[in-house]
Amino acid sequence: MVAIGVTRIRDLFAATMLFAIYSLLSAALFVLLDAGDVALTEAAVGAGISTILVLAVLTMTRRYEHPSNTVNWPALAVVSVTGMCLLWAVSDLPDFGDPTNPVQTHLAPYFINNVYSDMGIPNMVAAVLASYRSIDTFGEVIVIFVAGLAVYTLLSVPPRTPPKPQPKADANQPENRGDH
Repeated sequence: MVAIGVTRIRDLFAATMLFAIYSLLSAALFVLLDAGDVALTEAAVGAGISTILVLAVLTMTRRYEHPSNTVNWPALAVVSVTGMCLLWAVSDLPDFGDPTNPVQTHLAPYFINNVYSDMGIPNMVAAVLASYRSIDTFGEVIVIFVAGLAVYTLLSVPPRTPPKPQPKADANQPENRGDH
């Protein structure tokens, strides 16, 4: 419903806020799926940094989008084909929560049985994120850092002000050249 609201609204500020809400809802979904690292990245980059950047851009544009009476057929075709490909790909996935899924039969038992002996870390989630998936977690940290640095860089540039017009010299008065 939020995504549909974003496409239908013409107020760009309201659309930006709806995008932030959508990102926070996505982060909440990742938390429910026990993907805390992905949820943190989505909340920081999606809801935080992206929203700040879009709001900064909105200070330089108009608030309302101009209505368009035409349909962008190539874009609609690309979105439709992509959607059909995604639906086809999802139909090949195993059932969610099925105990015979490969992730339940190969990876989970190994982590449960060997995480402490492999890593010496008593918390299984911390061990998986810090050791087995350390490259992925490090990549997410880099993404958050670079995004934060980009926002800082963009927002620290002082706004340009147009030069003030100089008053024109009066034609009746002689120029002051310093020779008296």
